[in-house]
Amino acid sequence: MGNDSVTRVEQSYPRRMHDVVIVGAGTAGCVLASRLTEDPGVSVLLIEAGHRSRKLETKIPAAFSRLYRTSVDWGDSTTPQSGLDGREVVFPRGRMLGGSAAMNAMMVLRGHRADYDDWAARGCTGWSWADIEPAFARSARAEFPLAELPERHVLAEAFVHAAQAVGIPYSEDLNAEDNAGVGFVPVSQRRGRRFSVLDGYLGAARRRPNLTVVTAALVTRVLLEGDRAIGVTYRVEGEDEVEDEALAGAEVILCAGAIGTPQLLQLSGIGPRAALENVGIEVRHELPGVGANLLDHLANGLLVRTKGVETLATAESLRNLATWALCGRGPLTSNLGEAVAFVRTRPDLPAPDLELLLAPVLFEEEGLKQPTEHGLTLAVVLLRPRSVGTVTLHSADPRALPAIDPGYLGDPGGEDVATMLHGLRLARRILSQEPLAGFVDAELLPGPDARSDDDLRAHIRQLSQTLYHPAGTCRMGSDPVAVVDPLLRVRGLDSLRIADASVIPVLPSGHTNWPTVMIAERAATFVAAATTRG
Repeated sequence: MGNDSVTRVEQSYPRRMHDVVIVGAGTAGCVLASRLTEDPGVSVLLIEAGHRSRKLETKIPAAFSRLYRTSVDWGDSTTPQSGLDGREVVFPRGRMLGGSAAMNAMMVLRGHRADYDDWAARGCTGWSWADIEPAFARSARAEFPLAELPERHVLAEAFVHAAQAVGIPYSEDLNAEDNAGVGFVPVSQRRGRRFSVLDGYLGAARRRPNLTVVTAALVTRVLLEGDRAIGVTYRVEGEDEVEDEALAGAEVILCAGAIGTPQLLQLSGIGPRAALENVGIEVRHELPGVGANLLDHLANGLLVRTKGVETLATAESLRNLATWALCGRGPLTSNLGEAVAFVRTRPDLPAPDLELLLAPVLFEEEGLKQPTEHGLTLAVVLLRPRSVGTVTLHSADPRALPAIDPGYLGDPGGEDVATMLHGLRLARRILSQEPLAGFVDAELLPGPDARSDDDLRAHIRQLSQTLYHPAGTCRMGSDPVAVVDPLLRVRGLDSLRIADASVIPVLPSGHTNWPTVMIAERAATFVAAATTRG
């Protein structure tokens, strides 16, 4: 969507009823807005709290961490995590058109077939692999391309060979039904530039007269008339004391993500009674599962000084910027996470529970520090965490950030820590293999003296961070605690759906951006069917 187009739409926004009101123009919101407006008889209003970003870093793949703690980031941190030495973890979340898809690492990894069969077995009828694979296929076209990086870093190539040397098989396709193996990451890029749902889905819909986009508008609550959602209230940036209404003739769809959606529901009086009453919000519809079941992929790893190779530490030069701008090539096209290995820590597991991710740069201080020397990061990612957390409100003020408590490493059996230990030791084995070993100068963190389990546990507590995959806080299912049913309808309320990562019942053994696209694709078919029947 061009900047002029956005401005024109905002300035002429008519205060009238739309068929569908979508809250949040991130991954899911962009997909839904595009798919629903393919029917010219359906009018859609898409509301986003942020602006359309003009920051060059949203287009330069290697620069995405430069967006953290800027105006396009909500600025979240977790609550102090007892499993991580009481640290608050930086929790980036996009506040702009495109949402977090405009500031992620562009990795298109959907997980294992067994992940989705597990969803179906947990009461998400109609969400098995056979059910959802067509939606993945539908998205993997012009709207959401899966591309190879224009150039692979020599360290990524070396990692893939070294992983094979320790017995991890090579995978031509990390999005195969069985994704176990090591290979190169497909990315959402085009000609060396980020190409997200904002470019593909919303870009295709930008000139449709039945789509209205409003930016810089913070939705403050869902409007209920009895047990039916009839619209939302919102505040335009700079007019905090003035609330406007957007009414929906057919449905309200929440796409504010695993953090924003449960926050908005609770602000609307929809959620667990005790938590709402604790901040003085009247309970309109009691749903204990709202904000519960927060899941996230925890990441830790090895930081290694390299030798004999130039890494992304020096990528931000004028020469490289010119190469990127003119040719769509060079080190700035890197998404950092260029190669991954998906492995099982036990052969009896149905899907990988561990990911090893190679970045040809030192990723320090949760991405907030620019590297000062050449090095690599070999991250260990906990794919199937047993620890769960919550998203709750600090106050009834919609401008206040929510309390994000992932409960990292809080599982009573300690299995999450055990899996991370396995991953760190496997990562060291890979680093010792040629050709990767030839580039290793010294292990910086946790360091060569950290050999015992206790040493590595201390490293995990001190330096683990999010891989930016929060999910599950409005879990889908058929049980009484599920927030939405398998058609993504909020239980006990009419005309209100949720279509974002918050409905994911169990994290996939991959990443969450493409699964969120899939969820929104399916939601669009559900809404279209309901609208047609109506």
